[in-house]
Amino acid sequence: MHRIPVNLFLLVARAPGEAACFAFFGGWTAGIPISSEREIRVYAIVRSGGRQHKVAVGDIVEVDKISTAKVGDTVELSTLLVVDGDAVTSDPWVLAGIKVQAEIVDHHKGVKIDILRYKNKTGYRRRQGHRQQYTAIKVTEIPAAAK
Repeated sequence: MHRIPVNLFLLVARAPGEAACFAFFGGWTAGIPISSEREIRVYAIVRSGGRQHKVAVGDIVEVDKISTAKVGDTVELSTLLVVDGDAVTSDPWVLAGIKVQAEIVDHHKGVKIDILRYKNKTGYRRRQGHRQQYTAIKVTEIPAAAK
């Protein structure tokens, strides 16, 4: 690995019209790539089954089983927070009108959990297993908050 002095700045062309820059921190270093353009990603915190999930468009999330829905159906999830770039919306009056749209992908069971009970010197042993039922959903739309 070659070491490059701090006072050098490199500009490397990746593709036509796209560039990346390398920044150097203190002393001699190999450089850490930093994106030249800022990535803006819209995401929301939604509530489902007593839990909160951070979701973005295209994410597939496992939630507790939604027994009334079938594969391919569309469901709406209530929103607790929406982040759109620099704007963060947490006002409950605004969020009441925002419903995240998602599509049911699959119904399946989670990993098995073994529950063992044991009491010393009494011969008491109990074994129980549990597999939680989940629904996989794919987020299709996060509507923008009205400003």
